[in-house]
Order: sequence, then C-alpha cells, then structure tokens
Amino acid sequence: MTGFSVRTKLTAWYGGLFLLAGVVLVVINYLLVQSTLPDPARVADRTINTAEVAYGVSGQAAIPSPGVAIQLLSGSLDTYRASTLSTLVVGSAIALVATAALAVLFGWLMAGRALRPLHDITSAARRLEAGKLDRRINLEGPPDELKELADTFDGMLDRLAESFDSQKRFVANASHELRTPLAVQRTLIEVAMADPDVPAELKKLGTHLLHTNERSERMIEGLLVLARSDRGLHARTPVRLDEVTASVVRATSAQAAAAGVTVETRLRPRTVAGDPVLLERLVTNLVVNAITYNASGGWVYVEVRGDPALEVRNSGPAVPPEAVPTLFEPFRRLGGAERTGDTRNAGLGLSIVRSVTQAHGGRAEAQPGRRGGLTVTVRLPPA
Repeated sequence: MTGFSVRTKLTAWYGGLFLLAGVVLVVINYLLVQSTLPDPARVADRTINTAEVAYGVSGQAAIPSPGVAIQLLSGSLDTYRASTLSTLVVGSAIALVATAALAVLFGWLMAGRALRPLHDITSAARRLEAGKLDRRINLEGPPDELKELADTFDGMLDRLAESFDSQKRFVANASHELRTPLAVQRTLIEVAMADPDVPAELKKLGTHLLHTNERSERMIEGLLVLARSDRGLHARTPVRLDEVTASVVRATSAQAAAAGVTVETRLRPRTVAGDPVLLERLVTNLVVNAITYNASGGWVYVEVRGDPALEVRNSGPAVPPEAVPTLFEPFRRLGGAERTGDTRNAGLGLSIVRSVTQAHGGRAEAQPGRRGGLTVTVRLPPA
C-alpha cells in the first residue's frame, strides 16, 4: 500500500480484519446450522422400521409400501436442507457485505478522528519559520500518547524560540556595540589624513583603511537591520510602496550615473501595511544591487504593481540558476569576479530583502534573466 495515506491504510486494515472475522463467523454459523438440520439417511433408517411395522400390522393395500414412503420423505428432507443452507449463505453474504461497508465507513471516520492531532502537529510545523516560532499546538484531551507527542513538540518550540531570540539579541547588541569603535576609528583616520604633512604612502594606507572601515560599518548596519526584521513587526502603518520606490530611485541616481547604468521605472499606486523604514531599506538594497552588479551601459528596470508588489530587473553577467538560492543567504555571493570584485559589499543585501519581506508576511523570489542579470520579485499582502 505504498503511496497511500495513513488514514487510508488504517481504514483498509479495519475493513479487512472485519471482513475476515465476518467470513469466519459465517463459516462457523454454516457448520452449526448444517449439523443441526436432520440427516435424510438417518431419518430414513428410523422411518423404515416404523413403516414396516405399520404396514405389517394393518395389512391394507392403501398404505404405501415402505420403499415409496422413504423416497418421498428423503426427497423432501433433501430439498428442505438445501433450501435452508442456501438461504443462510445468501442472507449471511448480504449482511456481511452491508456490515463491511459500514465498518469501512466507521473505520474511515475513526481513523480521521484518531489522526487529527497528528494533522495539527503537521500544520503547525508547516507554518513555522525561523523568525516566527510563536505557533503552538496546545492539544486538549486525555493524557495519551498523542497528547504527549504534542506537548513534547510544544516544548521543543519553546526552546527553539528562546534560542533564536537569544541569538538575535546577541547579534543586535554586538552590532550596536561595534558601531562606536568603528566611528572612532574613522574619525582618527580622517583627522590623520587631514594633516598636510602626511606622506603619500600614509595617505594611501589611510584611504584603504577608510574603505575597509566603511565596509565594516555597512555590514554592521546590515546586521542591525537583519536582526530587527527577524524580530517581526510590532506595529504596521499604511505605506505607499510606489512613493518609497520613487524616493529610492532619486537617491541612487548619482550612483547609477557614475556606473553608467540607466534606471527605468513604472510605478503604479500600491499601498502595503508595514514598517516604512524597513521597506525603504528593502527597495534600496534591490536597486543598489541591480546597479552594482551590472555592466557599463546596462539598464535597471523597477516596477511597482499589484502582484508582485515590486519587481527589479537588471542587465549584467549571467547568473547560473543553481546559484540563485544561495544569494539570499547571509554573507553569500555568487562565485566569480563579477559579483565579488567589489569588496565594499558585505553580502547582506538580498538576505535583508528576504528577512524584511518575511516580516511583512510576503516572500521574495529571484530568477536569472534571459540575457544575463537577475530578476527579483517581492510579493507583499495588500494593506
């Protein structure tokens, strides 16, 4: 019975065992009835003696001879015996089939009732996400094996939620604590480079340190945004996604011009419920990535509409389809010089996009462009 559900298997077992028990009961009943019915041979022996005595005493020709009487009686008994057993078999078969059908129906209902807690556990497990571990089964009922399983599952979720919350708090606190020393380092480097007597080699080193410091600050800022979005949204407000996107495109126009990339937009009115700061960061990451991982003379197309809510396409190097899922993981970039040559990026752009999208109850997807580049779609529920 490979490929069938547990409920179907249990129903088949219930029905099969009931049918087997019914067949055994019918056979036993048949044998009992057969043994209790009169045997024509024995009746014939007893009747012969009685008939002979009666015939000899009366001596009348009107009384049939013993042989004729025995034949008539034996035929009647055979007919009665065969008719009784045939009626018994047919009636038992009809009753067995009807009762077996009812047994299958009741077995299906009882199997569904018995497996309902397992369906609740499966449904709760499917709704779980790394950032949303607030689902619980809370199974009510007697303390049986299924309730023990559900309580064990709830306890595991409690431990996982506590572990994830502790990890998020650590990332947020560590990122926050690292911002101050990085800011101090940047200030010291800028002050040292402002001295007109600084040698050229020292200025070159200072420039390199500033770029490294800037990249570290962006990475820490990205970790803070990632930790914040992973915690979920405590409040939602109506946000015009088209207006946020237009503002981001204007803010990144200088970067696009410097990279030789043309940005085209098609922004339809779209309102979503969420955090305006996180949504702005989501759009910014997508547009900046589309500009950064592009080629001189390339293009970026940004569209806001109903479904998906946001779509960003760009030209650029070809992206292998098998490498697309890894782009949403933190600190993961596509191998090759095309996407790793810019050391200023920390590899958190699409990770933040996915985290912010999930915090708003949506999902982010990506697929390679037909002639290179990447297409990222963000689906968000309407306000």
